[in-house]
Amino acid sequence: MRGMIRQCAWVSCAVLIAILGSGCVTPPYTISLDQVLEQEKIGSKTHYGYRCTAGAHRGASALYLENSTEALKAAEDAKQYAFIEFDVQYSRDRKIVVFHDKRLLRIFGSLRTIGDTEFAGLSEISEGEIAAYDDVMGLLKKKKLNIEIKSQGDPCLDEALVDEIIADIRKRKRDKDVLISSISADVITYVNQHYPDIPTGQIFWLTSSTYLHFDGLTEKLYEDIQATQADYLLLHVANLRNIDDLLRLKPKGKTIAFWDFGDAMFIVHRDLSDRVWGDSAIKTFYQTTRYNLISFLRRIVPGGRTR
Repeated sequence: MRGMIRQCAWVSCAVLIAILGSGCVTPPYTISLDQVLEQEKIGSKTHYGYRCTAGAHRGASALYLENSTEALKAAEDAKQYAFIEFDVQYSRDRKIVVFHDKRLLRIFGSLRTIGDTEFAGLSEISEGEIAAYDDVMGLLKKKKLNIEIKSQGDPCLDEALVDEIIADIRKRKRDKDVLISSISADVITYVNQHYPDIPTGQIFWLTSSTYLHFDGLTEKLYEDIQATQADYLLLHVANLRNIDDLLRLKPKGKTIAFWDFGDAMFIVHRDLSDRVWGDSAIKTFYQTTRYNLISFLRRIVPGGRTR
């Protein structure tokens, strides 16, 4: 019996090595945390080996204008992204538009604000580059979405925008595919109180824990998302300097994701509770097991192919 088990193990190993050698690799949107740290030029003595899932921040914004239909459609078609992030806010005439900044200055050189300009005016100033949310959702049908609510500081408007977005994604039967994120704690709290089935992410840029790596400061970050009941902690990549503490102190069921001002965004899978929204436990287990197995085989098989 032991001989049979041993033989089966060797056969299984040989088959897996053959699969790996024939070009079986991790999906294009999968990257290791160690590779991310290397890309961000953040030195670490620790080898993590954790799987990360890459998404497109403001669409494929390294190639096209951020949040434009071209950037979002390119991200939809590109294999290196598992999900797409974009920003939404109201125009003056309550049209939901896909745009990040409050003002048009940085991208279009105008001092006008989104909230004080009607959609027709925004289209004219941007020469059609500012997209309507309805048009974008008509294009993005395959991948999971991270829709960031850009708070205007008016709770009534923010809540109305949340209500309209969630009503729309439910109508499209996309509620399992969408994460609602915001830098506003009030927005995240509202979503979790009124739509507890919708996953949420709270966004932070630079915090005290980014540079002062004290346990109390890192714990405060997690206390903040516990208070709003956010599922995801969305941090700027500068916070990778604190990755040791972020991983060590991370509560189970809370997932860390990082973003930069380019097109990069990725989710860190430290344990099986760290999933891309909408993915089942079985799918996450399969993806993690496959990733770990391929990583192991690459280390032990001479000349093992890497992506």
